[in-house]
Amino acid sequence: MKTKAGKTEIESMEGDITQLDTEAIVNAAGPSLVMGGGVAGAILKAGGEVIKEECNKIGKVKAGEAVITTAGRLKAKHVIHAVGPRLGEGDEENKLRLATSNSLILADKYRLKSIAFPAISTGIFGFPKDRAAKVMLSATIEYLKGETQLERVIFCLYGKDTYEVFCNELEKLTG
Repeated sequence: MKTKAGKTEIESMEGDITQLDTEAIVNAAGPSLVMGGGVAGAILKAGGEVIKEECNKIGKVKAGEAVITTAGRLKAKHVIHAVGPRLGEGDEENKLRLATSNSLILADKYRLKSIAFPAISTGIFGFPKDRAAKVMLSATIEYLKGETQLERVIFCLYGKDTYEVFCNELEKLTG
């Protein structure tokens, strides 16, 4: 599904985020930036150890924050590591909103034109997909109403069910 927010195209798609040809992809990171399983593991496997080495130099990051590294062998030029909340830690929706907004801010700071997000915090962190879709998409749409150089924001989702949840929410928010 494709739509617009301001002058920026927003798209939700099902697929493998590591294969996208955007200037940045977002890693659903944990606070220690360990590149283990899930999205981080897929990024490490496709992009190589250089991403992990850069993460190790950065160290710990709080939930809601985002940092940027190079992207190794990925088609993308950068990986933005956004730390989402664990379900039950408190203030989860605000932390997820911040992780999303801070990723977009970093993309603009680095003058990027395109970025792709996964469904942050919906894997082992246990955040419900419907709530994640509402928080991430509304934060993105709100951000894109302001000044931005971003031309394209993709939500690249793993699995048909997650894709459908994000499509339905995107339609509600922009339809």
